[in-house]
Order: sequence, then structure tokens, then C-alpha cells
Amino acid sequence: MTLPQEQFDELLQRTALASLFYYPEIAADDTEYNLQNDIEYCLEPVMGLDADDLAGLRTLIGRVIANPSAHRAALIELVIELAPEPTEG
Repeated sequence: MTLPQEQFDELLQRTALASLFYYPEIAADDTEYNLQNDIEYCLEPVMGLDADDLAGLRTLIGRVIANPSAHRAALIELVIELAPEPTEG
């Protein structure tokens, strides 16, 4: 299933926001914080993808939230692979 580019843009925006608010101290000290909840929030716009694609995104999103500098390029590459080609209007 091909999803609109806007849904992938939303995934990237949500991931960026989650990474801005992630602090390792919170993850370690706050018993209510759960990284998986942030990952699921980021994935909401693209839940129509197949399970294998979602699994790959889930892993990369978690890594990007925890360490954006080290993993953002891999996430962007995967999104480019999964997103439809832009159409010229």
C-alpha cells in the first residue's frame, strides 16, 4: 500500500518533536515515561504500511529519538524508500 507523502512528512515531524523532548534522565527516573509510547505516536500517520516496513520504522524511530545525530540519516533514507515519488503539478 502506498501512502501519501504528507503522512511520511508527519511521521518525520513527530519523530523530530519526540527527539527534542527526550532526555535519558527522564527515561531512567520517570516510571511513567515509556519510549514505546513515543514511537507509536510517531508511527500513527503511517499505520497503513505492512508489518515489515513498520518494524523497520519502529526500530529507527526509537534510535532517532534517543540519538538523533547518529540515526537521522538512516530514518530519512528509509522514509525516502517507502514514500511515493513526488508528482509535478
